[in-house]
Amino acid sequence: MKAHDGIYLDGAWRPALSGEVIDVVDPVDEQVIARVPAAGAEDVDAAVRAARAALPGWAATAPAERAARLSALRDALAARKDEIAETVTAELGAPLAFSQAVHAAVPIAVAGSYADLAARHAFEEKVGNSTVFHEPVGVVAAITPWNYPLHQVVAKVAPALAAGCTVVLKPAEDTPLVAQLFAEAVHDAGVPAGVFNLVTGLGPVAGQALAEHPGVDLVSFTGSTAVGRTIAATAGAAVKKVALELGGKSANVILPSADLAKAVNVGVANVMSNSGQTCSAWTRMLVHRDQYDEAVELARTAAAKYGDRIGPLVNAKQQARVRGYIEKGVAEGARLVAGGAEPPRERGYFVSPTVFADVTPEMTIAQEEIFGPVLSVLRYEDEEDALRIANGTVYGLAGAVWAGDEAEAVAFARRMDTGQVDINGGRFNPLAPFGGYKQSGVGRELGAHGLAEYLQTKSLQF
Repeated sequence: MKAHDGIYLDGAWRPALSGEVIDVVDPVDEQVIARVPAAGAEDVDAAVRAARAALPGWAATAPAERAARLSALRDALAARKDEIAETVTAELGAPLAFSQAVHAAVPIAVAGSYADLAARHAFEEKVGNSTVFHEPVGVVAAITPWNYPLHQVVAKVAPALAAGCTVVLKPAEDTPLVAQLFAEAVHDAGVPAGVFNLVTGLGPVAGQALAEHPGVDLVSFTGSTAVGRTIAATAGAAVKKVALELGGKSANVILPSADLAKAVNVGVANVMSNSGQTCSAWTRMLVHRDQYDEAVELARTAAAKYGDRIGPLVNAKQQARVRGYIEKGVAEGARLVAGGAEPPRERGYFVSPTVFADVTPEMTIAQEEIFGPVLSVLRYEDEEDALRIANGTVYGLAGAVWAGDEAEAVAFARRMDTGQVDINGGRFNPLAPFGGYKQSGVGRELGAHGLAEYLQTKSLQF
C-alpha cells in the first residue's frame, strides 16, 4: 500500500513541518499498512495561506473552465477506480465488491454531476431592477469522516471547486490513503496549484486548527453531533459559515399494507451495509403489532445471511463502542434475536450482525446512534403511534416508509421530521439534497442544493 510521506500543498507533495506520523491500520488483521504525516497547526496555516493566495484566480475562472477541470477530475478518479476500491478495502475493511460498487463508483458519479452543474448553474440572475450574483464563499475547510472516505471528500470538494472556492481537506485519520489518491487525481486533472490542498492529521490537532483558522470562510464537517457542536461554536464565535452533516437514528416505517418480507429484507440489508457505519442507516424498524412477530422472524433470518459478508468496524475503539451498546440493549431488557456482543473472530474489529426485538422507544439503543450492524425492531399500535416513535429522537437525517399504496407512504413521509425519506425502497439519487433536520445537521450536500452551500449572494441595483 503506497502512501505519500508529505502533505499536498500548493500543487506539490511537501514534508509536513510537524515531523509526526499516523499509523494506518487494516481493521481485518490489525496490521499497520502505511504511515502518513500527522500535520500540525503550522502545516494547516501553510495550507490555508496557499488556498487564500489561489482564491482570486480560481474565483475569477469561467464556470465552463471549472467544469472542464471537474470533468478531468472525474476521469482521473475513474482511471483509478480499482486502486480506490482496493485502498478503501485495506484501510476501512469493507468487502472489495462493496468498495467497487459504492466506495469507488458513487464518488465518481458525484464528481461527474458537479462537472455538469458547474457548466449550467446560473451564477447570476435578474430580479426586478437588480442583478443577483452567486459568488464563491471563499476558502473552505473540508473535514471528512472515515465511513465513506472518498464519497464524503468528493461531496464537499467537488461543489466547492464548482462554486469557485479553494479548499483545504483534512480527512479522517483512519482512512487517509484514499484522500491521497484523490489529491493525485486533482493534480492530474490540472486544477491550479493552491486551489486544493490536503493535510492529513488528527482531528483535535489539524481539524481544530483548520476550524479555528481566521483565513477559513466556511467549515464543512461530517461526523458526530458532539464534534459538530464544537465546530459550530468555534465557527459561530468567528461569524463563519458552517455546513454540518451529523448523526442519525433513522426510522424504517413499515405500514400494515406494505409487502412485509420485502420491507424487512431491504431494511436489514440497509443496516448491515458498510457494517452499519452509515449515518443515514435505518436502524429503527417500526412494525405494526399484528405483524410484529413475523417481522422479527424475517429479520432474524435475514441477519443470519450477513454473517461472513460484512467487514469489520474501522478500529478497536469503534468495536468496543458498538459492543457496549449491544450489552446495554440486553441490560435494558431488549431481546437479542441475532448476533450479540461477543466478537465473531479472534482477530480484526468484527461485530456480529445483531437484531434486537422488544425494543421500546426510550431504550438507549432506540435513541442513540450506534454506528454498527445493530438493528432495533419496535412495535407500534397505529399510524399516529408510529409517527410519534419515528419523530421521537433528537435526530432527523433519513428514513423509509413502506406501504401497498405509494400515496399512503408519501402522506406518512411528509409528516416525518427528517431530511430524506425513501419510499418503498427508492434508489439513491446523487442529485437529491442530503442532510438533516434537528441535531442531524445544518445545510445540504449533493446536487444543486449542495452547490448552493458554497455560494454567497450579492445584489446590484440599477
